[in-house]
Amino acid sequence: MKKFTAEIVKIDGWYAATVKELSGVNTQGRTLEEVRENLKEAIQLIVESNEHHFRELGTEYIEESILVNI
Repeated sequence: MKKFTAEIVKIDGWYAATVKELSGVNTQGRTLEEVRENLKEAIQLIVESNEHHFRELGTEYIEESILVNI
């Protein structure tokens, strides 16, 4: 399990959301519950896609944690 930061705004009755740590993750929903579920699905799809593409690019694939104080 990984932790991400959701950024959610309400515009014209809809919630729009992105994920701070992952570019390309954008979604919307009528309720907070819906937008949160949509974000979870979008995160899974982006992470799986990125891993697949990185593994295809080269013979050496490294996955490690990096800590940054911001």
